[in-house]
Parts: sequence; structure tokens; C-alpha cells
Amino acid sequence: MSEMVKLIINDQEMEAEKGSLLIDKLLDEDIHIPHFCYHKALGKDGNCRMCMVEIAGQKRPQIACDTPVKEGMVVSTTSDNIMAVRRDILELELINHPIDCPTCDQAGECKLQDFYMESGFYESRINVEEKNHARKREDLGSNVMLDQERCVLCTRCVRFCSDITGTNELGVINRADHSVIGTFPGRPLSNPYAMNVVDLCPVGALTSKDFRFKQRVWFMETFNSICNGCSKGCNIFVDHRKEKYEDDKIFRFRPRLNNDVNGYFMCDYGRLSYKNEEENRLEKAIVNGKEDTTSNAIAALYTEVAKNNNALFLVSPNLCLEELQNVKAFADAVKANISGYSPQYIDETFGDDYLKKNDKSANRASFKEVGISEDESSFKTYFDAASLIVVFDNNYFDDNIELLTGKKVISCFSHNAKTIEKSDVAIPTASFYEKSGTYINIDGIKQKTVSGMKRNNQAKTISSIVETIKTMIEKGNI
Repeated sequence: MSEMVKLIINDQEMEAEKGSLLIDKLLDEDIHIPHFCYHKALGKDGNCRMCMVEIAGQKRPQIACDTPVKEGMVVSTTSDNIMAVRRDILELELINHPIDCPTCDQAGECKLQDFYMESGFYESRINVEEKNHARKREDLGSNVMLDQERCVLCTRCVRFCSDITGTNELGVINRADHSVIGTFPGRPLSNPYAMNVVDLCPVGALTSKDFRFKQRVWFMETFNSICNGCSKGCNIFVDHRKEKYEDDKIFRFRPRLNNDVNGYFMCDYGRLSYKNEEENRLEKAIVNGKEDTTSNAIAALYTEVAKNNNALFLVSPNLCLEELQNVKAFADAVKANISGYSPQYIDETFGDDYLKKNDKSANRASFKEVGISEDESSFKTYFDAASLIVVFDNNYFDDNIELLTGKKVISCFSHNAKTIEKSDVAIPTASFYEKSGTYINIDGIKQKTVSGMKRNNQAKTISSIVETIKTMIEKGNI
């Protein structure tokens, strides 16, 4: 067990692990400590000097990111001397910094803005005839744009590419106040986690080409969720906006800290998968080739299931645990077979030894918990015997569409799929980020999500569709 010591921070007595970094204690206690270069995932670097604190008995201020905790320490983060030091450091940072906040994508999320508003409000004492200029639009590759003039040389991006991905595409070029971040000749930023440098950048130097100039951050709302790009289930922030007279729209995903799952990061594939949410949605129910109401489509599903003794329910490994439980109970009630067969989600070329997994589905582990078979032999046995196939968001038949010839098919999908073309009935359902539920990742970790989307025409969840049919069965009529 680690030895704990007592120290005093801003007149408050606290306990911390002996030898741990002082900045970690300050951050854990939500004590405001400005910093650019330090990041828990990247460790100390000590180059920005913004995290200066006053320690009793020390002749000069110390950087909290390189100061180990000791017994009896007396620390101040708010003394007049420390505030003056921060002010001076910011003054130096801003000598060559462009004042282009109105056009900067980082406005509203910029640490330099925040620290200046806290410690600044001054006119520079240093009169420069001409600021040092650098490249304003440097395409680094992998959806990342660099503005060298905005860079504060915290080197977070450089350390991410060296310490986390091990790809070493970025480095510091030149010397002194002409130093800039850049890629090496012939080596663009191309690793599958490259866009994390946008999140790491504390200012507007590194921006996402995908998100660039699309939305001001203060107009957006955010809710917590998980990425459904693979079975890792990385924790994310979903940033979205519902404008007047418009539908709710997702603009970006950002990684959310979970030390048990993804830490601070996520892959670029998952980050950009938000686009799949909006594209090619199934907006209207279809009954016998014509658009109809969702109520009529659900009634048609009830009618077909009620009169058919050989039904197969094919469920997706992207359904939440609650939906799988409800569909399984529904199948048991009407004596239908149920399968989770879904080999199309496995991509042996996709995974790596970090966060990306070969299984590109979010909840396959829940099949075992619910008791749903996903093996090929039982699926083929069920399928051959079935005259009615009810597909719940599983696109297996998209690549095997000829198998549905001669079968009665009912589809429940959030997005258009080839399976719908062969379906007698198609029911639009809520997408992954429009519903709340529980997901079990590849490591067996259960994670709950709560949707924050507010679509104009909110589709029903599969659970609500099943509940509606359950009510019909109990009443014995349509």
C-alpha cells in the first residue's frame, strides 16, 4: 500500500500519495492550476511553466508538474506572486500569437483564452515591430490542419506520436522563437489515432478538417455515450445541435475519459463514424412496397407473427442489452427461434493491439448474457425451417440477399439496407445514439448510455415496438 502524507494546499489540509506529482493532486481535487504541456496520459514535460506554485521554504516558484508530494508541504496556487508569474508567462506566450479568435475553431474551448481572461487583461510591455509569422494552413494529413502561428509549443502532439502511437510523425523544427511543430519530409501524419492530437492541443493550432468552421462550440449540446464502431466501446462525448426548424444533428465525437476502457483516446475510425448516424436513414415505414404509418407496420408484424409457427428472429450485435432481452422474451412468447448470427461484423484487418478490435459491433458479449446463439449451424437450421424472417437491424442478408427469395420478410432497421428491398414490411427504428441502454464490451465491462438526441420525428426503439406487440397479444386483437 502506498504511503500517504499530509500537506496543506491553499490553507486546506489534504492527504496525497508520497512521491506523486503535485499537479495530479491539484487536478484530482479540482483546484485550478493552469497548464499547457502537462497531460496525465503523456506525463510531465515542464516546458510551458504555467503550473507554477509557491511552496513554503522554497526560494522561487516551482512547477507543479515536476514537484513530488512530500510530508508537511505548504502550497499556494493563488498568491499574488504566483498570479504575477502566470501573467508574465502569458505575456511571453502572446508576443507572437495571432489575435484571430473570431475565426479560430478552438474559440470557446481554448486554454489560452481561458488563462488570459483569468490572469491577463493587459497591454503587452514588449513592443514588437513585426511578429514572427509562420504557416497558417499546414495540412498534416489524417484530417488534421496545423496553424503554426497559434502553437504554444506544449509538444503534446509530438509526445502523443512518440509515446502513445510510436509513429513519430511530428517534431519541433528550428530554434528559439522561430520553433514550430511540423511533420518530417515524406512522412505525413497518418496513424489511425492521429486526430487525438486535436483534442490534446490546448489552443487552436491543431484543428479537425472534418469539423473545421462547421459549428461554434457554445451552440452545441453534449451527452455521454459510447462508440459503436467496434467491441471496445470507447467512451465518448456526442456534440450535437438542434437548430430552429431543423432536425437534431451530430457534429462530432470526442473521447471521454474511462481508464478501464479507452483512457483518454479513441481511434479516427470511431471518431468519424458519427457521419453514419445521419446518412441513409429509414424515415418511413413500408408495408407491401408502399409507405405507411409505423402503427400499421407494427400491426402487420403482429399479424404475421401471430399466424406463423415457423418464424426466425435475427438480431444485431449492435442492439442494447435491454432490446435483446425484450426480443428474446418476445420470441419465447410466440415460440419463434432467435439467432444472433452476424459474421459480417468481423474484420480481421481492422483491429490492433491498442483500442481497435476486429469485431465491429458494440454488444456481441450480450448474446451470451441473454442466451442467444450466434453459431452458424443453428442459424442455418432455423433459417431453412422458417417461412417468416424478422430482422432486427442485422444486415447479414445485405450480402446474401438471394437467400430471402420465397421467404416472408419483416425488417426493423434504423438505416436503409438491401434487406429492406426484399421485405414485405419495414419498420424504422431509433438509431444507436437516439436510444438509451446497456452494452457489454469485449472485456466484459457493462456500460450504460442515455441519449440526448431530440429528433423531430423520433423513431421507436425496438423495445417499444416489442412492448406494443406484447400489448396487442395480451388484448388478443389488433
